[in-house]
Parts: sequence; structure tokens; C-alpha cells
Amino acid sequence: MKIVVLDGYTLNPGDLSWEGISQFGDLKVYDRTEFDSKAIIKNIGDATIVLTNKTPLSKSVLTQVPHLKYVGILATGYNNINIEAAKSLAITVTNVPTYGTQAVAQFTMALLLELCHHIGEHADAVNDGEWTAAPDFCFWNSPLIELDGKTLGIIGFGKIGQATAKMAQAFGLNILAYNRSKNSDLESETCKYVALDELLKSSDIISLHCPQTNDTTGIINTANIDKMKDGVMLINTSRGGLIIEDDLKDALNSGKISGAAVDVVSTEPIEADNPLLKAKNCIITPHIAWAPKASRQRMMQTSVENLKSYLEGNPMNVVN
Repeated sequence: MKIVVLDGYTLNPGDLSWEGISQFGDLKVYDRTEFDSKAIIKNIGDATIVLTNKTPLSKSVLTQVPHLKYVGILATGYNNINIEAAKSLAITVTNVPTYGTQAVAQFTMALLLELCHHIGEHADAVNDGEWTAAPDFCFWNSPLIELDGKTLGIIGFGKIGQATAKMAQAFGLNILAYNRSKNSDLESETCKYVALDELLKSSDIISLHCPQTNDTTGIINTANIDKMKDGVMLINTSRGGLIIEDDLKDALNSGKISGAAVDVVSTEPIEADNPLLKAKNCIITPHIAWAPKASRQRMMQTSVENLKSYLEGNPMNVVN
């Protein structure tokens, strides 16, 4: 049985092992595959099993690889796969849920703390000699913000949103959560569900943790930004498409939003003309919230378990 990994470098740049996958067949790992149908079809060849992170598998591609029976997504999101086409062709598609919950929540807090303290900026200032030349024993170039008693609005209160809330509560933040479904057991004196408009109106900080769907695409737009507090801070570690980036740029440059930190953008890698590159007080990181080694190791292990379960006739984490 032939197994192909179309874009293995992001998951495993060399610090993990593919042995768990290779035990099931003849494995070929491509570090990257060009996002071109001909290149994708060529690399898949006559493989029965394909693993992919972001390489797209369109209906056109899937119909031209007749040996393919299983697609293992090396991620949680699966919008790069034509799920309906795979289903119609009897191709099983699985994903890897929850592998990065703690990593993404931790990174969210790191972005929030950077917005509050501008640690990197101040460290650079010291290295540039500003502290040496300062007339006082200390200085700061940006406002420093204490979190205790402030309100964090979390849009999308699944596992990552809940983990973020737990960490945030340790800093003294009160939580407002917006989610399609509600679990009353999660509510407390410092955490409650609210409608989206209430969250937008009452939050000092807003963090996005929802999937990108028809309902959430562009949820951060001028109309919703106008409902927010003046000086609100915004964090996005979910999907770049949740934000209308021109609208966020305008809100940052006007001061309506005092600072934003995003680990994801609409097109990745980020394009040179992305509006956020010209926005004030905007931290942009290269989609790395999920990527600590421990998190990637969990993804690898679950991918092995997904494939093993499929081959045994009891597939798990099936998305189609």
C-alpha cells in the first residue's frame, strides 16, 4: 500500500518521526507540494493513503486519483478538502481535533500580554541604548495595561476558547462568551454566556476562537467594530477570514481599536499588500500558535491512530 504525505515539513521539519505512519505501507514524504492540480495529482500518483496539511484537494483532483481511499488531514480545519466530492467517491477523510488546545490558548495569552506590556519593543529599546541614556531609573515607550478586573470577550467557546478563559481568569479577567451552543456548567461569577452584541459592547479585549463558517466569515467588520468600546484590543488565533482586514486597519489607525494581535491572516503566507502591515499597533505572527513540538507530536500520534483505526475498519475523527 502506498502512502503519500503532500506537505510534511510544517508538521515535521525534522524533529519528529514518520515511523508511526510508515509502518502501514510504502511511505513517500514531500516537504511541500505546489498548489497546482497537476503537481498535486503527480505527487499523489497511485497512492491509496494521502496525508495533507494545507495542500488543497479539489473535486477535480480527487476524481483523477482513482486509487485514493483515505485522506488524513494533518490539522483540525478541513476547508482545503472538497468534502462532498470525497464522500461521493467513497474517500474517507479524517482530521485531528484538540491537539493544540493548550498551545493555542497559551499563545493567545502571550499575544495579550505583549499588547499590554510591549515587551519586545522595550527589550529592543534597551538594546538600542535608550535605557543607558535615560535620565531616570526606568522608562516606558507605550502605555502599560493591568488586566485584573477587565473583561475578555471570547467569540467561539469550544475547547480552545474554554482553555483561554481558564488562563485568563487566573489573571483576574472576567469572561463573556459567545457560542452557538451553551454549557451552563461552565458559567460562574466570572464567566457567562452573552449575545454577540453584548459581548462587543462590554468587552475590553476580544479574542476569536470560532471556526470560519458562512456565519463567522468577516465577523469583525466596520459594523461590529462600531459596537465595541473605544480602545478595545483584539486577538485572533483562529482563522484570518474572520476579519475584514481593511476594516481592522481603519479601526487601528483611527484608535477605535487600541491594539490588535493576529497569528492568522486572510492569505498565508501574508501578502506584501496586506492592509494590516500598514496598521498602527498591530502585532502579526506567522501562524505559529499551534506549533510547539509537544502539540505537533500529539498531531502526529493522532494521525497514526486515525490511520490505524481506518485500516482496522473502525475509522475515527471522520469529517465526511
